[in-house]
Amino acid sequence: MSKQDGSGRLYSPPGADDTGAHILHVDMDAFFVAVETLDDPSLAGKPVVIAHRDGRSVVSSASYEARRFGVRSAMPLGMALQRCPQALVVPPTYERYRETSARVMDIFRSITPLVEPLSIDEAFLDVRGVRRLWGSPGEVASLIRRRVKEEIGITCSVGGAATKHVAKMASTASKPNGRLIIPAARTQEFLDPRPAGSMWGVGPKAAESLAARAIRTIRDVRHTPVGTLSRILGSAQAQRVHELANGRDPRGVETERVEKSVSHEETFAHDVSDVEFLNAEILRLADRVAVRLRRGGLEAGGVAIKLRFADFQTITRSQSLSEPTAVGYRIGRLGRELLAGVDMRAAVRLIGVRAERLVPAGSAALALWDDDGEWKQVEGALDQLSERFGTGSITRATHLRADGRRPPERPPEESD
Repeated sequence: MSKQDGSGRLYSPPGADDTGAHILHVDMDAFFVAVETLDDPSLAGKPVVIAHRDGRSVVSSASYEARRFGVRSAMPLGMALQRCPQALVVPPTYERYRETSARVMDIFRSITPLVEPLSIDEAFLDVRGVRRLWGSPGEVASLIRRRVKEEIGITCSVGGAATKHVAKMASTASKPNGRLIIPAARTQEFLDPRPAGSMWGVGPKAAESLAARAIRTIRDVRHTPVGTLSRILGSAQAQRVHELANGRDPRGVETERVEKSVSHEETFAHDVSDVEFLNAEILRLADRVAVRLRRGGLEAGGVAIKLRFADFQTITRSQSLSEPTAVGYRIGRLGRELLAGVDMRAAVRLIGVRAERLVPAGSAALALWDDDGEWKQVEGALDQLSERFGTGSITRATHLRADGRRPPERPPEESD
């Protein structure tokens, strides 16, 4: 099925069985670094960190040479430089990344119309209908890697499998610059020995909780009763993880993705302990979330807030709304209520607001009266003014800092 090279990377040799592996997951290798290296070839083979050079910056991407020192995306730049003092810090050029991503996605869509972008540097493809044009799934994977290298000048890793979950795990196992195809009949053989923490949706904390109970591999997860997993992970996640451990994942490639949540976050230049200021930030972020909801014709059935403290511990709190809404004031009000229930044991480094359980606008049953009627008029007027004078030209007074300026936006990060 696969071979392993000296670095531990798994790969499929030419002609390997690819029966039933019609879903491909394509992931660019250290994408931001790769794009910067196109513009500056002297960066090739060196430990490179993509980040702004300031005291609060986080790593957006790191070359594999830097990753060998333990540098990872979302790590504070100061910590990254402690681990790899010789790293070259390159400021990000996001417009170049977006342009290059669009070209990569165009290559995918020239091969199959069934493409589901996951982020700026990865996508799922369903290739079951293009065999006569391009060959078997393994041959399509090789074609994609070749075209991305020849036409863009960067490398990618491709995983193929019968399900999205296994395809994504396969691409990760083949990185960098690899191809790993898992035939449908050998799905469980591939999954069983792999760490439980390598599963999609099992984060470091969940993996630690599982390991504390001697559940270390996917085989262990598969052999653990769902009831036991529920006590460790919660009922919803336990059922999902157990299904994935058994190779069951019914999700198909979605060419028109429906957003499941809309969120905005803010990383502060200095840690914040002022609860009044944090409340104002929640309302500001809630307004930004609401604008995106209204533009997308959506309403939120629930609200969540996210807090990252100075020690980097991150927590979330969420609650359902009595009725779906796209009104920033109501989203912000619930966000403030959630904040009031948080034990503010330390200063806050990052705060975020997320709208969840999205539904099409107007799909809920109409009430006899609308408690949000006046706020809808106010925010609708703000939308019209923004369209006329530009986004952000009109804002609530509570959104401004003491010096009259809005806080800076946090740059995006590359997926690992």
